[in-house]
Amino acid sequence: MVNKLSDRNSRKCDRITAIAFCAVAVIGCVDVIRYLVLGEMVSIVTVIVVEGLLILTALAAWRGRMPVLLVPVGIGAAVLFVLMNNWPTSGFNMGFLFQALAAFAGGAGGMILAAREKHKSGPIPWLPVLAAAALAVAALLTWVIQVGIARGTSGPAAHQLWAVPESFDSRDCTQAGTVTTITYQTKAYATDGRAVEKRAYVYLPYGYDETKKYDILYLMHGTGDDESYWLEDHAYNKTMVDHMIASGDIDPLIIVTPTFYVEDDCQSELDVLTYFFAQELRYDLMPAVESTYSTWAESCDPEGFTASRDHRAFAGLSRGAVTMYHSALCASLDYFAWFGGFSGSRTTAEYFRETIQSDSFSAYPIRYLYASSGSIDFALVNQLEDYRSLLEMEPRLRYGENTAFDVYPMQYHSIGSWHLALYNFLQRIF
Repeated sequence: MVNKLSDRNSRKCDRITAIAFCAVAVIGCVDVIRYLVLGEMVSIVTVIVVEGLLILTALAAWRGRMPVLLVPVGIGAAVLFVLMNNWPTSGFNMGFLFQALAAFAGGAGGMILAAREKHKSGPIPWLPVLAAAALAVAALLTWVIQVGIARGTSGPAAHQLWAVPESFDSRDCTQAGTVTTITYQTKAYATDGRAVEKRAYVYLPYGYDETKKYDILYLMHGTGDDESYWLEDHAYNKTMVDHMIASGDIDPLIIVTPTFYVEDDCQSELDVLTYFFAQELRYDLMPAVESTYSTWAESCDPEGFTASRDHRAFAGLSRGAVTMYHSALCASLDYFAWFGGFSGSRTTAEYFRETIQSDSFSAYPIRYLYASSGSIDFALVNQLEDYRSLLEMEPRLRYGENTAFDVYPMQYHSIGSWHLALYNFLQRIF
């Protein structure tokens, strides 16, 4: 009688592990199919690798009667869920949450029953174990080798998908530019219109000469950061720019890093600020900056800014990329000709049509639009869909000629991706 009860509990343990494996496998296959439909190759390869590892490990847990192996499956799926989703802006990768729940439930239930009945594990299922190990080693070696090649690349700057070459950001440049700040008066355009004083960081290239004219890039941070993010908090961005200028890869330029925040306004709906920043940009920030530093604008008024638009760019990361679309491309196409969106969009084809194809902006050429994201970045899917919608309805943008979308392997929503994006973007503008 005791043996029969023990056998029933053992079978129950096996069933729990089998159900967990089936859930992980089915959800994983569905995720792979969804990415195949999405049709972006780097992310397809990424999801095949990570889902392959999850499924093979879950299979080993079931076939080897080792429910403890479901724990790393749950941990891996949970980490991927956190990295690749950002509710409510993006929930495309919710499958990882269900995989994590299934793996944790199966692992916990199986281990409890196994411990209660002193359930012994079966022989090691070598096929899934070796397959998982081979896949993990191949993926890791590929990443290490490719990043190593990219970091070790010497010579002129060139397009990279894996990493910024070490020669550009690992050591101080002997011809270093300077970073200063500028304060300017603006208004709380999104709320009550009160007077507000704000600050922006300004990068001036080595040997800055007030008698010369400089191209200018306005560069925006993301949610939770401020104007110090690009040039001070992550100073290797400045070092990279110094080296790119010193080596002749890009022409000397001025970089301005403002903030879309206006004191504590709109904290419950920050996207409002991404639209209203256009007024601050046009009426306050640009006149303050370009009347202080030497740019191609002959005058700091609409005529001067429009005449010099070919020498002006705007880029941003995350919500800063959303700001680029809403306040620069869609609201200031008469003042800007070059655009970069890193890990962010949230702009529909309808809004693009209402703005950049309006009578006010339809005649202005778009010199370049560069978009990028990481293959495990939660912003990727929505950003890619917005980008494709834009290209379908905007004849001024021609993929491979004046626009590109890069997906960086195994990069997530972080400075590593955006540092590389800035490196690639600077090579395309002006």
